[in-house]
Amino acid sequence: MNVLAAARSIINRDLLMAWRRRGDLLNPVLFFLMVALVFPLSVNPEPDFMRGLAPGILWVAALLASLIGLNGLFIPDFEDGSLEQQAMSPVPLAWIAFWRVVTHWLITGLPLLLMTPVLAVPLGFPLDALPALLALLLPGTVVFSVLGAIGAALTVSLRSSGMLMPVLVLPLTVPVLVFGARGAQLAMLGEWPAGPFSMLLFLMVLGLATAPLAIAGGLRISLD
Repeated sequence: MNVLAAARSIINRDLLMAWRRRGDLLNPVLFFLMVALVFPLSVNPEPDFMRGLAPGILWVAALLASLIGLNGLFIPDFEDGSLEQQAMSPVPLAWIAFWRVVTHWLITGLPLLLMTPVLAVPLGFPLDALPALLALLLPGTVVFSVLGAIGAALTVSLRSSGMLMPVLVLPLTVPVLVFGARGAQLAMLGEWPAGPFSMLLFLMVLGLATAPLAIAGGLRISLD
């Protein structure tokens, strides 16, 4: 029961802190909107041309938007000493890290998922492709949160963490982008992207099962 109570406390605390910074919650969504809608203006806005670029644009925009706010995932706790208290608590730090990742996705990934239909149609996605696109983005954005949390944990004690973290995280996201963009292309053609969806689901399960240990290890290294 202690670990369940800890999970509930972590979720309530992070959601409350996010609610108190409501302006910051809009940043990833606004960035997602701007990248996905402004980018076509810098290239050929022809519908046929945009349909070829739409899967990549959507996934890159989701990735970059997911990285916004990662500096606030562990740094405030590190600076006020609460992260050290969490590491010394009887609750495993990996368990705490798992629920911090879940909360980050609820705050960042879920709004991006809800905004996707608003962007997909102007980019040329047919309406019947939206269920498949949302099914792909669900595990994809979770993996973005997992990888971002690993990078945030490894750089939490560094002064230049804001610049170093994307360098660590972006190469790890390439498989997600590849499978996600390919799945989105299949969805545009009216096919169910079974292969890409299965791979993204596998990466999500693998990440949620193993990443908390890596995050806890990174946080302990930063605290030493």
